[in-house]
Amino acid sequence: MATAEAAGRQGPLTGVRVVELAGIGPGPFAAMLLADLGADVVRVDRPGGGGLGIDPAHDLTNRNKRSVVVDLKSPAGPARVLDLAARADVLIEGYRPGVAERLGVGPGACHARNPRLVYARMTGWGQDGPLAPRAGHDIAYIAVTGTLGMIGEPGTPPAVPANLLGDYAGGSLYLVVGVLAALHHARATGTGQVVDAAIVDGTAHLSAMIHGMLAADAWQDRRGANLLDGGCPYYGTYETADGRYMAVGALEQRFYDEFTALLGLEEHAGARTDLARWGELREAVAARFKSRTQQEWTTVFQGSDACVAPVLSLREAPHHPHLAARGTFTEHAGLTQPAPAPRFSATPTAVRAGPALPGAGTADVARDWDLPALLEDEDGEHGDGEHEYGEDGEDRS
Repeated sequence: MATAEAAGRQGPLTGVRVVELAGIGPGPFAAMLLADLGADVVRVDRPGGGGLGIDPAHDLTNRNKRSVVVDLKSPAGPARVLDLAARADVLIEGYRPGVAERLGVGPGACHARNPRLVYARMTGWGQDGPLAPRAGHDIAYIAVTGTLGMIGEPGTPPAVPANLLGDYAGGSLYLVVGVLAALHHARATGTGQVVDAAIVDGTAHLSAMIHGMLAADAWQDRRGANLLDGGCPYYGTYETADGRYMAVGALEQRFYDEFTALLGLEEHAGARTDLARWGELREAVAARFKSRTQQEWTTVFQGSDACVAPVLSLREAPHHPHLAARGTFTEHAGLTQPAPAPRFSATPTAVRAGPALPGAGTADVARDWDLPALLEDEDGEHGDGEHEYGEDGEDRS
């Protein structure tokens, strides 16, 4: 890596080069994770932008990256990406199966230039199977895995967990695990490979423990009837006097005993394992929580092992005393945001740069990656070919 490129970089992945073909959702988030860990991530944006219409200056998933703009439908476009791939360790794309190949930047073309490349493919349905060519979004992927159906109260529609469970937990995190494993293999053998990260696969994998409990008859295949899905009266949320909520997770006996004592419900200490008494226990706990405000209950449980915490909003979370003390959130260029995670003792990470604006990193990347062609105007007109869509339903024209 050139000295200029290395200057100011930090994290355990310093020296790793990543090409990200622009998209929305889990692909950019996975690339952000690698960038947070110190990788030099170059995002290849499309002319005119795309995605969900978020102001690029506020798109935190593009922090710690650099951006170049390449029109893959222009005559010179694919060659520019292949030049980047030839100098990279990892390439991330999130098109529908076959689209990258038709654009001339598929695994075969990239590996012909760089056999050590880890070619990471992020989709919802995966690279094969009946639904592979179909569009979709997070909610559809988690629906068919059984995980969406686990969330919410019985008799009501399943609760929608934003796009955290599918896109980011079942998608981005599994893509990053796959990239790091394949990168280790490539460095040991000199051979790259394709990583097929499908949100349906990752989300299903997340439910391994639940499937084990189901097989052992320790989990009922319905909502709100189990230990960890709100069916248990000492694992759930309760409304307070001011319309806020407290979260309770007093599963073990000693934590449950402390919970009932601080709540003033010692007479219900024996109801923990008596399912016949769970109804009355829930009513008693709910009534007690409704008698005081969230702040009052937070004070009551502060410093205890009762496993109770206030349910905070996104804007409140950075100010929680524990999160503030740890620096779980940080501020960069006026934007409050989650700090990189996890933490490393020898190779600390940080938010080094704000969201990469489309094309703003072209000159630096051309210099650091020795690609002067990036500074040249692309030849040819914009293509009018078939529109393609990524795993997230995004227009991939």
